[in-house]
Parts: sequence; structure tokens; C-alpha cells
Amino acid sequence: MGKASAKVFDLKGKATGKVPLPLVFKTSFRPDVIKRAVVAIQSHSFQPQGRDPLAGKRTTAESRGVGLGISRVSRVKEGQRAAFIPFAVGGRTTHPPKVEKKIQKKISKKEMRLALRSAIAAAASKEIVSSRGHVVDEVPDFPLVVADEIQGLRKTQDVRDAFIQLGVWPDIYRVKESRKVRAGKGKMRGRRIKQAVGPLLVIAKDEGVVDAARNIPGVDIATVSSLNVELLAPGTHPGRLTIWANSAFQQLETLFGGGR
Repeated sequence: MGKASAKVFDLKGKATGKVPLPLVFKTSFRPDVIKRAVVAIQSHSFQPQGRDPLAGKRTTAESRGVGLGISRVSRVKEGQRAAFIPFAVGGRTTHPPKVEKKIQKKISKKEMRLALRSAIAAAASKEIVSSRGHVVDEVPDFPLVVADEIQGLRKTQDVRDAFIQLGVWPDIYRVKESRKVRAGKGKMRGRRIKQAVGPLLVIAKDEGVVDAARNIPGVDIATVSSLNVELLAPGTHPGRLTIWANSAFQQLETLFGGGR
């Protein structure tokens, strides 16, 4: 990225000034490291699975040996019903999951930091953001920096109007169109609706916009100090459409340093 500065837009979508571009936006694009970092973060929320060590084994069944004209599988004392063995009804599982299995992925701090810087830089590339599926035809500039007034919006209608003026609303409309009822039993497990991921608004501090934008589908809001790779690259796919509050944008230099 050859740009040395980024335009700052007001809530009407008009450029009101410029701000120096932090060096973090010169970080090389590393989708491989970003994917490793996102998978590591997601693995921390996996729930361990296991089985009772005696499941399917609480029976007196044993093999009757040879010479009876029947197979040598374990059978209960009364009758010829098979038990205990994996292919019998109520028998043990062949290779059950174990609680001791290590399901958390590890990644070094240096790699995680590189992944975060690379994901921030990717969010400033129109080509990468567009290839991820976001609708960016009306977005005036990348990275999209907005005046700090956006942090103080307290009504959903005001946030909606600001997003329309900034050219972001078509992407939220795409999210609305993507909503569908999940197939299968997931409907009964607290995740009935599936929808695409929309824009991310990064702020320095919350002055009311978090509650105001809460009901806009697909929109996430995060403070610049709490950014993580999964927010910037949901599903391991970098290039999320990101809106930066001016004060949050200026903090990037302090928090993430130079590029690499």
C-alpha cells in the first residue's frame, strides 16, 4: 500500500481531513498465519468430550468358546444375545472419545501478533475485502476512517443513517438477505438463524454506539485495545469490512507498532 495518509469522513460521508497511515498497514499479507491464529482462538471454546470407561461393559457376558456351532462373541448367560462387544446392541463403543485428548491449538505470541497486524492490514485492501464477499462499491476509501462523533450515536436510526452515508449499508443489506433457518437439530440449540458477517466498527471508547448498533444484523463493535484476529478474519477468512473511529485509528501506531 503506497498511501501515506487516510481520509477522515464525517457522518455525512464527506472528507473533512487526513490522518497519517500507521505503519501496521504495511504488514505483509499472511493468510496462513491468520488461519493458524483464528483456529487457535476457536479451539479454546471447544468442549471436551468423553465416555464413561464402563459404558457398555456392565454385563456378565462372556464368550462360550468353540464347538457349539456359534460364533465366539460374548453372550449373556441367559439366551444367546450378544453383549459387551462393539457391534452388539448396548455394547461398548469401538474407539470412544477421551476427555484427555488435547483439543486446544497453541500458537506463539510472536505469530499471534503477526497474524493480528496482517489482519489489520488486510482490512485496508479493497481487493481483499471485496474477495471476501463484502459489498464495497459505495465505500469511499480504504481504510475507512470516520470522525469520533460515531462513538456518541445513541439511536439505531442515527447509526443506520451514518452507515448509509458512508456507503456501508449495502453490505448490511447483504447480511439481511443471507439470513436463513438452520437445517437440522441446531435449530433447538440456540443457533436457529444463520447469517453472513457484516462490518466491524472499531472505536476507542463506547459513548453509546454499542447499544445503538446492537440490533443491526451482522455488525460487530470492538474497542481498538480488544481487537483479535477472529474479529478481523471471521472463519479464518481475512479482509473484513472495517470502519475505524479516528481516535481508534490513531492508537494503532502505539498498540501495534510498525509493519513487517
